[in-house]
Amino acid sequence: MSGRVRLKIAAVTAGWFLWSAAWGQTAPAADRGEDHFVSNTRQLTYEGRRSGECYFSPDGGKLVFMSEREPGNPFFQIYVLDFATGDVTRVSTGKGKATCPYFQAGTGLIEYASTHLDPDYEGEQRREYERRKQGVPRRGAWDYDQHYDIFVAKQDGTIVQRLTEAVGYDAEGAYSPDGSKIVFCSLRDAYPVEGLSVEAREKFDKQPEYFGEIYLMSADGSGQKRLTEWPGYDGGPFFTPDGERIVWRHFTEDGLNADVYTMKLDGSDRRRLTDFRAMSWAPYFHPSGEYCIFTTNKLGFDNFELFVVDAMGAKEPVRVTFTDRFDGLAVFSPNGKSMVWTSNHTQDGLSQMFMADWDHEAALAALAAAPARGAGAQAKGADAP
Repeated sequence: MSGRVRLKIAAVTAGWFLWSAAWGQTAPAADRGEDHFVSNTRQLTYEGRRSGECYFSPDGGKLVFMSEREPGNPFFQIYVLDFATGDVTRVSTGKGKATCPYFQAGTGLIEYASTHLDPDYEGEQRREYERRKQGVPRRGAWDYDQHYDIFVAKQDGTIVQRLTEAVGYDAEGAYSPDGSKIVFCSLRDAYPVEGLSVEAREKFDKQPEYFGEIYLMSADGSGQKRLTEWPGYDGGPFFTPDGERIVWRHFTEDGLNADVYTMKLDGSDRRRLTDFRAMSWAPYFHPSGEYCIFTTNKLGFDNFELFVVDAMGAKEPVRVTFTDRFDGLAVFSPNGKSMVWTSNHTQDGLSQMFMADWDHEAALAALAAAPARGAGAQAKGADAP
């Protein structure tokens, strides 16, 4: 599929969210159901096998997102939804894999990661179709393909510039609020794999994401600098609304648990915001800068819910969503009044994008009422997870 299609947008039936109202009637203020924070929930996307991980344009008028909907290609590609027209336009090439898009302030350009320069991208597509036909499970939930590089494109799909060329996975990028910098994740330090020690090679074969580190570069791709040094996967970085800090997820060495951290742009002053001893990831700040939303499976290995936590991690996080399965990858609109997230609460159980009105004051009140985290749990300047 290329060009534009008309997006089908429909409201979710009220009965589908009866559980939300029930929570709101019975739960305490700091742990109420979704009606306490969100309202007017509606499903945004129906097209394709899956859609998700979306981000607003700086003016709030568009969303850039990932979707599996390209004929002949089983992998994600990048699309833009225009709220004013309902049109959806493909931004990526339609070849190989594409992921992690983000708008640049002031230009309307979009950075994203893609494997379309992989000489064997067609073979990768065929093999994925065959794998699905045979029902063979993937080794992991995500593919850290060494051919991922970061590109900048116009919204019509014209590629403006290739930003990374290092061998190894370069993805998970996001612009700074002023558009002058990009923070991203890279596995480049694991390459060449043949040069790793025997122990490190075994780790790479079983857990390649372990070698993921946070990098910072200028918007033109210059000045690429590594910021993290911890053992374990560091990824999913974003800038705070003031552009002075980076928020990201750090995984334990075994890859089973993760927590949310922030740091300065030089990698110093690390602050730990969560300590659930679970997988807490995909953090994204409210434009007020007062708190961020994140995804965690604290309540069950396969049950991912959204929580909010204050910017300093001083209080216990507050739960936002209350339904089993997956709710995650949430972001706020530039005016802070809407939230979009990815959920598999759909008829076929596959992920699509949902949107709701967000109550900022209710979130502030709930965080203010939340208990303080235990002494020692707040790890401002911590050197270890």
